[in-house]
Amino acid sequence: MKIFIIAVRNLNRQKKRSFLLGGAIAFGIMIVTIINGFTGSFIRNVGENFSNLFAGHVFIQGVEKTADGDTYEVIRDDSALRNAVSELNIPYRNITRRSEFRGTLFFQGESVSQTIVGAEWDTESFLRERIVLLDGSFENLIADPRGIVLSSDIADLLKVEIGDRIMVRMRTINGQQNVGEFNLAAVSYDPRLFSALSAYANLCYVNELLTLGCDEYMTFGLLLGDLTHIDIYSSPLYENLSHRLDMFERKHDAENERNPVVELFEQADEEEWEGVKYRLYTLNDVLSEADQIVRILNTTGLVILLILFFIIMVGITNTFRMIMMERIKEIGTMRALGMQRQGILSLFLVEALLLSMGGAIVGIFLAGIAMIILSQVFWGFESPIYLLLKNGYMTFRLIPLQVVLHFAVVAGLTILAAFIPARRAAFMKPVDALRSI
Repeated sequence: MKIFIIAVRNLNRQKKRSFLLGGAIAFGIMIVTIINGFTGSFIRNVGENFSNLFAGHVFIQGVEKTADGDTYEVIRDDSALRNAVSELNIPYRNITRRSEFRGTLFFQGESVSQTIVGAEWDTESFLRERIVLLDGSFENLIADPRGIVLSSDIADLLKVEIGDRIMVRMRTINGQQNVGEFNLAAVSYDPRLFSALSAYANLCYVNELLTLGCDEYMTFGLLLGDLTHIDIYSSPLYENLSHRLDMFERKHDAENERNPVVELFEQADEEEWEGVKYRLYTLNDVLSEADQIVRILNTTGLVILLILFFIIMVGITNTFRMIMMERIKEIGTMRALGMQRQGILSLFLVEALLLSMGGAIVGIFLAGIAMIILSQVFWGFESPIYLLLKNGYMTFRLIPLQVVLHFAVVAGLTILAAFIPARRAAFMKPVDALRSI
């Protein structure tokens, strides 16, 4: 306790020096904490954005093969899928049915390639909440079986207005050419990240163009109540369906860096079967690369921390050397009064520890203030990081273990930086120290 009190007194005697060193430590901790806080919410934000975009967290597709060996997605009867969800008591917000195709839109000499998604507007209220309309209304879309909502960029390229009739050329599920027409019911704001999937129409008409029945569709989507439930419920759902239906095996080689969804889709080209075979994949599978990005960002944050503290360590080492030279008389007096070498060493190291912990605490506090301020800033729909945001706002999520790790790294490096001059002070002979008086 005496050493602790003396260490606090010594730091207080040199306020400016302590402030500068502690400030450097606080700055490093603040930067790294902000980076880790942002990456901590990275997966959640990306997952929520994509779950709204793809209308689900767990996806099931039925796959059929033609006589020529080509494959196409179709679910003709989803009773087994719904029964499995019901039997497992999976808590979900919505079950979605989607079909889509890539086609070319034409209007008065202008054309553009576009993916068009068929949705059930009367049940997908969450989709209506995500899409920001600039013109027209969802009522127009629901009332008109051939209504379509285009992004403002696509509408500008085609030079169309609400009510205009747009031709479309596309291929059916069997690969045959087909044409149809849409009526522009609404124009939406497009943050550009979703431009490939920003055209929506009524599911029944999209099915008609694909030569599917109105009650048939391509993808069964299960929108869960929480992103963290994906792995909890997807595995038992797959096991349940495996006893009812012919399912593609869910396998992923950990050493293979490819996306597991890509591997799953390739099975349809490699395997032979009759009738319908189903595949199940999740949003986590789709976003598997995002986990790698988070790990890279976290590693980058740790590298930044180490670089900053390598620079700070040089300053701490030089500072403690100066402190030792300035306090030679004090060291000699304490040694003459009976303080052992271990006590002198502990005194310097406790000062370094208090300095590092004080700086780290201030750094965490400043990072918290910075994150609160940044979370109030609306970055806009056109922000290049829109996909990483939540409704245009930054969010932060700190992992306690990471904070503890940073505290330990800071304390360890600071003590290491102070150890050499502290040891030199501890092994100084009292006679030599007193001779300098």
